[in-house]
Amino acid sequence: MFVKRVVVGVSGSPGSVLALRHAAEMARNHQAELVPVLAWTPPGGEMADLRYPSPQLRAFWKQAAKDRLSKAIRLAFGGQPDGMEFSPEIVKCEAGYALTKIAREPGDVLVIGAGRQGALRRLTGGHVARYCLAHAVCPVFAVPPAEVAASAHGVRGWMDRRRMQTEDAELRTAA
Repeated sequence: MFVKRVVVGVSGSPGSVLALRHAAEMARNHQAELVPVLAWTPPGGEMADLRYPSPQLRAFWKQAAKDRLSKAIRLAFGGQPDGMEFSPEIVKCEAGYALTKIAREPGDVLVIGAGRQGALRRLTGGHVARYCLAHAVCPVFAVPPAEVAASAHGVRGWMDRRRMQTEDAELRTAA
């Protein structure tokens, strides 16, 4: 697979920091550009901002988004990662829409944090990952949270259990 840019959604959450690290590793392996994207919307949404516009509040929210992206980059790498092209972006837009619009060139790959998958979380969140998986025109890698990746209940755990069952069956038939 030819990879030119690795676009990664960053929100500042632990899952997005993990996705950022995964995206950086992918970018290094493919000698590609790393594009961390933090999308933000005003509190109350665009309608509240349009109804009661405030340049001071907009500037404050934009600075808060820059600070959140900088903090996530510091948490992931200790600063700007070395040895790769690095182009962070801050976008005033819904996150899923922004990510799928930025990652649409040939050679783009989109990396997102999959988030937790509890019943309450499915009802109240996870819409960014679902939106990206449904609307992206490039390959999408969903990075599971660390506790899911390490548990025996995730996809890897399923693969390990399946492998052990296959090996047991092969041993039984060989005996």
